[in-house]
Amino acid sequence: MEGNKCIGENCGKPAKLQCPQCLKLKVKGSFFCSQDCFKSNWNVHKMVHLNHPDHTFDPFHKSKYTGDLRAVYPLSPKREVPTSIPYPDYAKDGIPRSELALRNSSKIKVLEPSEIEAMKVVCNLAREVLDLGAAAIKVGATTDEIDRVVHEATIERNAYPSPLNYNNFPKSCCTSVNEVICHGIPDKRPLKDGDIINIDVSIYHNGFHADLNETYTVGNVDQKSKDLIDCSYQSLIRAISMVRPGAAYRDIGGVIEEYTKSKGFSVVRTYCGHGINDLFHPAPSIPHYAKNKAVGVMKAGHTFTIEPMINEGTWRDEHWPDDWTAVTADGKRSAQFEHTLLVTETGCEVLTARKDEKRFYNYETDCLVN
Repeated sequence: MEGNKCIGENCGKPAKLQCPQCLKLKVKGSFFCSQDCFKSNWNVHKMVHLNHPDHTFDPFHKSKYTGDLRAVYPLSPKREVPTSIPYPDYAKDGIPRSELALRNSSKIKVLEPSEIEAMKVVCNLAREVLDLGAAAIKVGATTDEIDRVVHEATIERNAYPSPLNYNNFPKSCCTSVNEVICHGIPDKRPLKDGDIINIDVSIYHNGFHADLNETYTVGNVDQKSKDLIDCSYQSLIRAISMVRPGAAYRDIGGVIEEYTKSKGFSVVRTYCGHGINDLFHPAPSIPHYAKNKAVGVMKAGHTFTIEPMINEGTWRDEHWPDDWTAVTADGKRSAQFEHTLLVTETGCEVLTARKDEKRFYNYETDCLVN
């Protein structure tokens, strides 16, 4: 401190302390003569922190969190999409008018051959984007950085990131870490060794949407989390194997919940799988739990998602004040996998499958459900 003077307004006395936050941000020259002088100048001095590019804060610090995860703001600016890329109808004002016009309809669209081909194209592109986003996962990487990778990979494929401004969602993908069930907003929190993270990618290309997600480990992850992730994936695969013309959509949930309970985990009830085609979330709605009241029977040409969210503890969820981030009510971890599916004459095709995954299912030979 020797030789430095207090920067307090109209002070100039010899400095005896330095602002601790400025030290963290590596801001030079923030010296004060006393705690009282520091406090009296705080309203002006804090702007140094707020305007610093490395400054972060928790906007919900007065709220009750259910687990250890915290929001790390400010969010980066909204990422731009070139105007040469076709936008969905909600891109500018956040209102999905085409979906809202059909919100009371349970009619499930049967796609024409040309529409099926368009779905296959967009789903293959979405798979590429998710794999690139997953490759960015490492200890120290922020979820905002993953969002940047997903955004850039999407527009490089002449596609629009479907979540961006959908009902005013601020980012191009969802990143759900640890106790976050779904709809996590990418922010400036660095990933830590032992985390698990779900990346949910949806893109819009040539008039059609694709949707898929996977849960990944970060560094050294405990066995319970690995078991949870495996249960989520295996429950999805078991549900996919029973998809065929004539199957009831309500039966999917029973398959998932029976398997999940046998492994000691629980199924989230608030969020469902959904139809997907030229609209992001049309009919049908597909709960992942047993004894649900889902409407509809599968027909060849239907396209929809199955995306079970499996919790380590209770199935109940709560929300952060951002009105998007869904978290487990007990703060324990959650995992999820999702595929976009096409019902075929003999079973289904997994349109968003990885290269090492089974893509075609024949109900008579591949069903895993008794």
